[in-house]
Amino acid sequence: MSTTKPRGPYAKGAERREQIVQTATDVFATEGFEGTALKRVAELVGVKEATLFHYFTGKQELLTAVLAERDRRGRELGSAGENGLAALVPVAERNRGAPGLTTLYAVASATANDPGHASHGYFQDRYARLVEELAADIGHKQQSGEVRSDVAAESLARLVIAAFDGLQLQWLYDKNVDMAQGLGELIGVLLAPQAS
Repeated sequence: MSTTKPRGPYAKGAERREQIVQTATDVFATEGFEGTALKRVAELVGVKEATLFHYFTGKQELLTAVLAERDRRGRELGSAGENGLAALVPVAERNRGAPGLTTLYAVASATANDPGHASHGYFQDRYARLVEELAADIGHKQQSGEVRSDVAAESLARLVIAAFDGLQLQWLYDKNVDMAQGLGELIGVLLAPQAS
């Protein structure tokens, strides 16, 4: 089996698609995803707006690709030293600096619950992966006595994820809400080992 990169039109198409996703992620982070954002992405990539959809089946596929890129960057942040529970507060801090992507995530997650929605599978897989990863981290911490053990690790993981999403939503309405601080405080209280 060959391990060489594809050449020709397919490789150029894949590179252009990646360029569009990277550019859209950066534009949406600061400018949002409504209005003229797609025109701005096309301008920065050097194509017409309609050409963007030569690489994506529609706007929703592009938005889902941007959310996946947001997640990838979040995992990179985690791989820089923090993961599991410890990575959540830095991710919340990062989200504060990318209001457009944070809004996109909130809007898309609220509308993708219909199984026929283009982003449904993305969110279903994302939540399953997050619960699994956090539950594993919490489970290890329960075994070492760092985290309460009177509640199942998976239940605690789901509560932490729900709190993260809820704080993020509140922040969208009131920028005085400190997502990172609130999440850190909740984790400290919710997961504290029970008194002996």
